[in-house]
Amino acid sequence: MRYAAIDIGSNAVRLLIADITENNTSVSFKKNTLVRVPLRLGDDAFLDHSLSERKSTDLLKTMVAFRNLMDVYKVADYMAFATSAMREAKNGMEVADQIKTTANIDLEIINGQKEAKIIYSSHIEQNIDKSKNYLYIDVGGGSTELSLFSGGELWASKSFNIGTIRMLDNQDTEESWNDMKDFLRENTRPFKVISGIGTGGNINKLYKMADEKDKAPLSFGKLKSLYNYLTSFSLKDRINVLGLNQDRADVIIPACEIYMTVMKVANIKNMYVPTVGLVDGIIQTLIEKNFSKVS
Repeated sequence: MRYAAIDIGSNAVRLLIADITENNTSVSFKKNTLVRVPLRLGDDAFLDHSLSERKSTDLLKTMVAFRNLMDVYKVADYMAFATSAMREAKNGMEVADQIKTTANIDLEIINGQKEAKIIYSSHIEQNIDKSKNYLYIDVGGGSTELSLFSGGELWASKSFNIGTIRMLDNQDTEESWNDMKDFLRENTRPFKVISGIGTGGNINKLYKMADEKDKAPLSFGKLKSLYNYLTSFSLKDRINVLGLNQDRADVIIPACEIYMTVMKVANIKNMYVPTVGLVDGIIQTLIEKNFSKVS
C-alpha cells in the first residue's frame, strides 16, 4: 500500500510517495519517490500578496503531474497542504479551487501552528531523550516555526513571518525578528540546557556539508564556520564550484542566519538534524488517521 504527501511551500513544491509496511504492533513507511519542483511561489506572495498567472499556471501543471504520478503509483490515500506563500496570497483559495477542479487534489492551506504540529508528528521524538529540553526549529521560505518541548511535553509553540525567500525579497520586518527573540528569551529562560532539533531543506543540506558522523549534532561553532565558508563564495561559485542547486545556493545563506540567531538567543550549543520535513509528517499523519486502532 502507498500513501502520498504534497507540500506546497514558499520555495519548492514536493510530492512524497511512501510504501506503508504493517507489522504486528506498528506501521512504518519507506520513501519510494520524492519529486521536488522549485516554483518559488513566495516571490509573488510576499512582494505582491498574490500569485501571478504564470506562477499559478506552473503550480496547476505541477499538481496535474503529481495527480498522474499518484494514479500510476496507485496511491491509497494522500494529503496536500500549502504553507506560508499560499497563506499570504489573496488569491490562494481561488488557486486551491482551481487545483481541485483541474487536478482533482484537495488542498488545505494551513496555519503555522498546524504546520509545526505536522512536522513534529514525523516521530522525531522517538529518537530523543524525553527527560531533556528541545527546541524544534523549522525554517521555510516564508516562515519559521519554533516549538519548545520539556520532559516530552509541549511547552510553547509559535510561527513567525521570517523565512529565506522573505529575507531575500527584503520582506522580513524588524518587528518579526524582535517578536521571535522575545518569544525565545521568555520561554527558554527556565531551562539551563536546551538542545536544538533543526528541520527544513536547508539545514538538511548544511548537515550533509558538515559531514557529521553517526547522526552527531551540529554545533553552533560548526554552523558558523559553514556560514563563513558559504559566504566567502559568490552566488555563482556556490552553484558552479560547490555544486549547490540554483534554488538552494541563495536561500542557504539566510537559512544559516535564522538558525544561528535562534541558537544564539536560546543559548543552544548543539542542534540535531533528523533530516525530515513536512512531507514526512504528512505520511505519519495519514498512518495515524488510517491505523488508529493499530497504534
